Amino acid sequence: MDMNAGIICAVLLWTTLPIGIPAAAPMKQFSGNFPTKSEGLPIDTIFQLPSALPAWPSGSNFSRGIIDLGGLQVSQVSTFNKIWGTYDGGPDDQGFAIFEPSGIPEGFSTLGSYAQPNNKPFFGWVLVGKDVSTNSSNPSLKQPIDYTQVWNSTSDDGLVFFWLPTAPNGYQAVGHVVTTTPDKPSLDKIKCVRLDLTDQCETNSWIWGFNSFNVYDVRPSNRGIQAPGVPVGTFVAQNGENTGPLSIACLKNNNTLSTYMPNLQQIEEILKVYAPTMYLHPDEEYLPSSVNWFFSNGSLLYKKGEESNPVTIALNGTNLPQDANSDDAYWLDLPADDENKDRVKKGDLQSANTYAHVKPMLGGTFTDIALWVFYPFNGSGRLRVKFSFIKLNIKLGKIGEHVGDWEHVTLRVSNFNGQLLQVYFSQHNKGVWVDSSQLEFQSGNKPVVYSSLHGHASYPHVGMNLRESSKIDGIGEYKIDGIGVRNDTDKSDLVMDMGAYELVSAEYLGSAVVEPPWLNYFREWGPKISYKLDDELDKIRRALPGKLKSLVEKIIKSLPNEILGQEGPTGPKVKDNWSGDEV
Repeated sequence: MDMNAGIICAVLLWTTLPIGIPAAAPMKQFSGNFPTKSEGLPIDTIFQLPSALPAWPSGSNFSRGIIDLGGLQVSQVSTFNKIWGTYDGGPDDQGFAIFEPSGIPEGFSTLGSYAQPNNKPFFGWVLVGKDVSTNSSNPSLKQPIDYTQVWNSTSDDGLVFFWLPTAPNGYQAVGHVVTTTPDKPSLDKIKCVRLDLTDQCETNSWIWGFNSFNVYDVRPSNRGIQAPGVPVGTFVAQNGENTGPLSIACLKNNNTLSTYMPNLQQIEEILKVYAPTMYLHPDEEYLPSSVNWFFSNGSLLYKKGEESNPVTIALNGTNLPQDANSDDAYWLDLPADDENKDRVKKGDLQSANTYAHVKPMLGGTFTDIALWVFYPFNGSGRLRVKFSFIKLNIKLGKIGEHVGDWEHVTLRVSNFNGQLLQVYFSQHNKGVWVDSSQLEFQSGNKPVVYSSLHGHASYPHVGMNLRESSKIDGIGEYKIDGIGVRNDTDKSDLVMDMGAYELVSAEYLGSAVVEPPWLNYFREWGPKISYKLDDELDKIRRALPGKLKSLVEKIIKSLPNEILGQEGPTGPKVKDNWSGDEV
């Protein structure tokens, strides 16, 4: 398929300039010429962490550069030659670029190319593979027997051809080859992988598209602490609608997933290097605290049917129910007397620390460190509604308030070299992964986290972040241009060092980490709803003019339950991401 003339004139044929970093070293700046738009693009800069990585403590297979998946060794390569790119389309309409790995270790083979949008600094990697199988008749890797052209752009202004390797019987392609000539690539350009070393993958984020052709990065379909799927770092090119399995696969770890995980000393060093600094909003009334501060300041355990006889909570929650039920038979609450209730609501920043859960992810090729923060109270919400003619900021009264608030951020660290690749920011019932290249850092390699006013959702930057509700078109003459619950973030003197942590769980280390009893309390950390939604809506309606009353009521009732309800959350171990991936 050919691009039309209007698009193709914006396509640039970029030279194969080697860029990137060695797998275990900081990135270097560009050398030589690199064609850019006159105003420059984010991809023109190669991202590097602010500080060089330390020499990680020894004692395990962590950060040794090579991981054995069971007859197939893989290494993470971050040096590339640029093949082709365009300045149009894709995220922010800034185009994308395609690269092939270079500087491949001796004995290793290319498994696929890398691509990323131009709207963020260059920061990429792919895995390369080495066959170490003892089965010479059925090796881990084989070259393809042919190629199928997926899509092309043929023009004197810029030629590009996307090729899918045709794998031999019993093998699967895990990446594409991209060329700037119409000739099929050499069969020894790339290797396919034996089927038992592959796993099904799915599209993740969109990289670029033109008409029915699209490029996505991919990830294993099944992800969790026991899932063997391994991302290759490659992309999938699709021409037309895809309703079945993708044309490429991910890799699969057939060895023990914990083999390349960090030991206790290495975990300590990782958090010393990467533990974030969290800023609370300057107007925040409800600060975090330690769990034991909450317990020791009059908080109570209630039992259904015995509500008149609550009990105080022992240190570390040793008297909390330890069965795995998540019914409503028990719940926690603030102190009964008003003076202490108001005091405990406000938390105690001085006592606050994070609670670290360390787990293998993506087939044991990454370490995820979830850093949980406890807040005794979650404040009320505010709604922002933007009409074509006005912006409204509406205080929601008691809507959004609840006792007990658990939030977290997750560090994703490569087990090949110990590099921080992404941070996950939890935002109520969802969240977002942010590449290291798009984070703020201070004090070396420590990311900055911002906790939103009252709701305590985590964000990577200062601003007014809207948590979108269900889609509403409007009522009558009122057209809605934007709607969401406000999650305001800003810097202040209220700062939490997330490196002050307690390691509460690392299942792969066995008895080396003892989980505190409160972690195995599966019920709610706050009471059930104690207000009437209609009463709160009446208060809001009285403050609004005319026809806006019914519209705003419709908007509020469309909000998710975790924002509408005044119901305490469950603890970290009950969340899906405890044993699964972040979503």
